[in-house]
Amino acid sequence: MEIKRRDKNDIVIFDVEGEIRRTDITEATLHELVKDQLEHGHKHILLNFDRVEFIDSFGVGEILASYISTHNLGGKLKIARISKKLYLVFQITMLTKVLEIFDEEESALQSFLKE
Repeated sequence: MEIKRRDKNDIVIFDVEGEIRRTDITEATLHELVKDQLEHGHKHILLNFDRVEFIDSFGVGEILASYISTHNLGGKLKIARISKKLYLVFQITMLTKVLEIFDEEESALQSFLKE
């Protein structure tokens, strides 16, 4: 998994690429990256999953933990551009009931401005 960070206005966007799964590599997890942004006062976070190919139960846990951390600090975590395959995983795990998921990045960014 590779994660690149970029900013648009006061929104932190993480472009995630590859597979979100448990690995033996000592790189930062998605949740750790989100927590780091929250600790620096960034409370609007968008996860762009356009290039995510696979997610396992560890990945689902990372997303849920990221949502909870953001929510507990009064922030918002949203997801954009997930594949139909990943959306099915989100439905089965009930993440679609908790997370705001958008087809396009621009509509997700606009939704932050409406709050």
